[in-house]
Amino acid sequence: MTPCNAAPAQPSESAPPLPLIEARGLIKDYARHNGVSRVVDDVSFAIQPGETLGLVGESGCGKTTVARILLRLIEPTAGVVLFEGQPLPPASSAAMRALRRRMQIVFQDPYAALNPRMRIRQILAEPFAIHREPPPEGLPARLAELLRSVGLDTSALARYPHEFSGGQRQRINIARALALRPSLLVLDEPVSALDVSVGAQIVNLLRDLQRTLGLTYLFISHSMPLVRYLCDRVAVMQRGRLVELGDCTEVCYSPLSPYTRQLIAATPVMPLAANSPAR
Repeated sequence: MTPCNAAPAQPSESAPPLPLIEARGLIKDYARHNGVSRVVDDVSFAIQPGETLGLVGESGCGKTTVARILLRLIEPTAGVVLFEGQPLPPASSAAMRALRRRMQIVFQDPYAALNPRMRIRQILAEPFAIHREPPPEGLPARLAELLRSVGLDTSALARYPHEFSGGQRQRINIARALALRPSLLVLDEPVSALDVSVGAQIVNLLRDLQRTLGLTYLFISHSMPLVRYLCDRVAVMQRGRLVELGDCTEVCYSPLSPYTRQLIAATPVMPLAANSPAR
């Protein structure tokens, strides 16, 4: 029996959720003819499972370099990247190869990202061949499912990239990134090469896919209105450093950094409610 004068049990506080991916103190230097250039300077942030973090800033501020470090495509000069609480293994290791299934990227230029000599069937099947991981439901069924998930007909499988518009090619790029059912997608300015209305369709597709598949996004952009629509939180970079990091609504409507205010004022609003057919 519990003594009547015993203190009541206190509810245990649950531990904070573990980030899917976390950057701690990232630094990246490049040697130049006149010395060393620091392109990423002490950058730290974390992304929770199912969250979208926007990484924004002008061209050349270090956004893509940060993304390449997160994906272990390049090594940082200093700092560490954690995936589900564990430091990323060396790039050439079997452990990192296995992790790459869970970390994929959608590139900025939909025209350069697809091999013009390969049919769409070959392009979408390539991740399975590289990782020697045939889908359990069978490859033809998985390829058809991938195309349908991005709003394209399965007849596209027999065609070549040049037969598609820019928006359709970006849908194919997204489908390829989803092939191995990753947890994290790095979206490196995925609509900057598209016209405004087609870009809006792609952003709406990304939002729908996240809801359906439970994806986590790092969304790289120079457009604050675009980030405000898609992202939960935003990190603002200027000249290699983070100058602001916080809730997207708070940062967009009550920015603390003069540079953030400049970005907001410089970019037009996109028609993000557009739901016209794929182009």
